[in-house]
Amino acid sequence: MFEKITRFELHYQSDGKMKKSIAIAGNSGLKVRSDCEIMLELKSGEGIIIDLTSKVKALYGESIKRLIAEILDFFSVKDAFIRINDSGALPFVIAARMESAIKQLINTDLEFLPEFLNENLYTTTKERFRFSRLYLPGNTPGLMINAGLHSADGIILDLEDSVAPEKKDEARILVRNALRQIDFHGAERMVRINQGDRGLEDLHFLIPHNVNLVLIPKCEGADYIKKAEEVINSINKKFNLKNQVFLMPIIESALGIENSWEIAHASESVVALAIGLEDYTADLGVTRTIEGNESFYARTRLIVAAKAAGIQPIDSVFSDVADMDALLQNVLISKSLGFEGMGCIHPRQIAVIKKGFTPDQAEIEKSKKIVQAFESAKIQGLGVVALGSKMIDPPVVARAQKIIDLAVRLNLISGDWINEITSVEK
Repeated sequence: MFEKITRFELHYQSDGKMKKSIAIAGNSGLKVRSDCEIMLELKSGEGIIIDLTSKVKALYGESIKRLIAEILDFFSVKDAFIRINDSGALPFVIAARMESAIKQLINTDLEFLPEFLNENLYTTTKERFRFSRLYLPGNTPGLMINAGLHSADGIILDLEDSVAPEKKDEARILVRNALRQIDFHGAERMVRINQGDRGLEDLHFLIPHNVNLVLIPKCEGADYIKKAEEVINSINKKFNLKNQVFLMPIIESALGIENSWEIAHASESVVALAIGLEDYTADLGVTRTIEGNESFYARTRLIVAAKAAGIQPIDSVFSDVADMDALLQNVLISKSLGFEGMGCIHPRQIAVIKKGFTPDQAEIEKSKKIVQAFESAKIQGLGVVALGSKMIDPPVVARAQKIIDLAVRLNLISGDWINEITSVEK
């Protein structure tokens, strides 16, 4: 079932004729799956003619044609020829492609919206851990549909670099429908918007559809963050929405790094700072290396800015999707610097990244002993905390407590672990 919104207007040239009569939306080809290509030609007085090519035509051909006819009727298109080359597209994909084609020919604010899956109505929190977030091209439905099964902490539907300029309008509608219809299996529902005014326009296709977090690319100052927040607030007010939308600026230039402090403090909605090293090293005019010496200053400066603001620093993606050993080493270095997560460009990277950022058993056990020694010293009224022959400084205790808190949140230990240890000792 689809919700229907009610305003319609044809777009005419000065001579009274429609601007275009033919439009194409979607993708087709040997490697395309779960998508379709739709060619729409507006006619005059010939009714609706649908030419469908599909491997599932025998099973679903009539339902596809009914959906197309329903969409055309919704947009008041009475005479048209439609050719569909289907590669197993789900109804929400077909609807997005059909709406995209129509909107190339007709100026309308109508939206043909799939119903929300109940599974997609969850919210997330500022403190949520974001070890792994998987980037997916916003105009490629075949990569979106089962993405939640990979167990990434966040799924990013990308409207920026992974989408060709001529396909960006189509991607907006597809991502909007995906937010309503794909089961993300509890992953944080993220979208990377475009730069500048187009990015602010993207928000109108995202905010009403329960996006949890918006990534802001190539951020170089606080002003754009504030503009984005103003747009989000106006959309929330218009639709009477209550869910908070978090922001993750991506810093990808020398100017952005120098302004990372003000970006981190630009809004209460900013929950993390991410760094994009491909663009950053290009801005410096240097080559990105596995060792990362060329970006050490930028990464540490971003980490300090994020930690000072009480938000999460997130590292860049690792581009070699075949080398898992090098990825793990990169993650461990990233973690040692203070990063709390990393981007993924392939599902196989998720498990390695999660493993690298998750506290191991040795870290947890050591942290337990430190926190327990601190608690015992407090109970005994001692001003000095010692573990064996070593004195424990307050920063060491604070760091151990953070590891314990994370282990509890990840269900690696019980939230009542210290009482359990005490009772066993007694």
